[in-house]
Amino acid sequence: MIPVKILAVRYLANASPALCKALGAPEGAPSLGLLTTDCDDATYIALDAATKAAEVEVAYGRSFYAGAGSASTPNAGEVIGVLAGQTPGAVRSGMEAAIGALEHLGFEDVHGVPCLARTVSSVGTFLAGEAGVRPGTALAYLIAPPLEAMYALDAALKAADVTLRKLYSPPTETNFGGGLLSGTQSACDAACAAFLQAVSEVAQRPRER
Repeated sequence: MIPVKILAVRYLANASPALCKALGAPEGAPSLGLLTTDCDDATYIALDAATKAAEVEVAYGRSFYAGAGSASTPNAGEVIGVLAGQTPGAVRSGMEAAIGALEHLGFEDVHGVPCLARTVSSVGTFLAGEAGVRPGTALAYLIAPPLEAMYALDAALKAADVTLRKLYSPPTETNFGGGLLSGTQSACDAACAAFLQAVSEVAQRPRER
């Protein structure tokens, strides 16, 4: 697994109401936690974990163009995430949960091709909103470079009883692609396995003959 680097973390105990509104923080949630890392998709999964661990919401999350290898500054990385809560303590608890989750998240190196195939067994409010499902639903979070992503996503959809809930059409901001698939946990696991196998196939034999 390619580890995620946490680049910068800051807290605003009582952020400007104008800033909170512009970032999409819920009303009555003036405390913010800001995070940047070098891996956007792993961070989105970690931010979702924060919503399950504390009374926080993901107010804002955005990937940066081109990816961590083209980061504009040392602490920018690939993504910014903003947690919002009613109290500083709730936000710190949520951020600690996100940081803890990142210790176990990251992309796989499949024959030189970085990709992510992760079953989130019970999503929180953030990924539920992204996928248009209820919190607690199991999702397969699948990401790879553009061609590999579309080829492997097809394999994942055919391998298990899963539903495509969101397509990340290539190129994303970081020049990847993928999708969110819903189903039972075992179906999502099977979809992830099929996705990784298909990525491996392309990595080892890019040009089909």
